Amino acid sequence: MATGGPPDPVRATFVAILQQLNRAESIHEGRDHQQALYLDELERSLRRFWAVDEKRVKLPLALGLLVHNGLVRAESGGGPPAADPRRPRYRITTEGKQFLVDALAKTDRIA
Repeated sequence: MATGGPPDPVRATFVAILQQLNRAESIHEGRDHQQALYLDELERSLRRFWAVDEKRVKLPLALGLLVHNGLVRAESGGGPPAADPRRPRYRITTEGKQFLVDALAKTDRIA
């Protein structure tokens, strides 16, 4: 979609986070404890994402907004025995998947 303006770094980061969480869920289907990611895992996978790389968006803040709006769920405990129960893991919600589908559909449209 040609809007003429530069992409919004916050929205782009939301989409990138949701893509990573959706990918983790798809890849580890059937292994519940591996379908969620720790913050450091997200930071590692998105360290070269343009908005994060240019320090235009703070990943923990963007993730917190997604949790606050119900697009991502924070889970504590569970997981393998070696997992730290105090460190939350993040998982995409149904609403997050719908947001992701809608966001990707809008960027794929021809103006």
